[in-house]
Amino acid sequence: MQFVSILMGSKSDAEVMRECAEIFKKFDVPYEMIISSAHRSPVRTKEYVLEAEARGAKVFIAAAGMAAHLAGAISSMTTKPVIGVPMGGGTLGGLDALLSTVQMPSGMPVGTVAIGKTGAVNSAYLAMQILALGNDELAGKLKEDRVMKAKNVELDSAEIEVLL
Repeated sequence: MQFVSILMGSKSDAEVMRECAEIFKKFDVPYEMIISSAHRSPVRTKEYVLEAEARGAKVFIAAAGMAAHLAGAISSMTTKPVIGVPMGGGTLGGLDALLSTVQMPSGMPVGTVAIGKTGAVNSAYLAMQILALGNDELAGKLKEDRVMKAKNVELDSAEIEVLL
């Protein structure tokens, strides 16, 4: 079975990453979600990534704050797409996590999204777009979702529009 794997560096990331999981539920995309740290549990992280890949993980999403090395560590263990979600907080409000996630060495790519909740949601959509390359049903659901988003903008506008 194909699925998306969500890893986060600590329990404090769970509330934000549940946003990602909710998107997968909405689209009926199988996912797993675990806590594993690049620094505090590197052996667990490596064992999980290799085992998940063998079981069918097609995309990895890694959420971490501060030094935020989780996505990079995962990228070093797999050739599957890795999406990094920098977490907010800390002294720099998440900027440290953003820079740690996006500044990867050549040949170790991590697709990096926005800090926090928006990044969590966008990581789910990006993962689904990757999966949709080989899944016409999911591609259709994503297209329908875009149509609904556009309609919702029109409905929101109709509530406040003043036109001459």
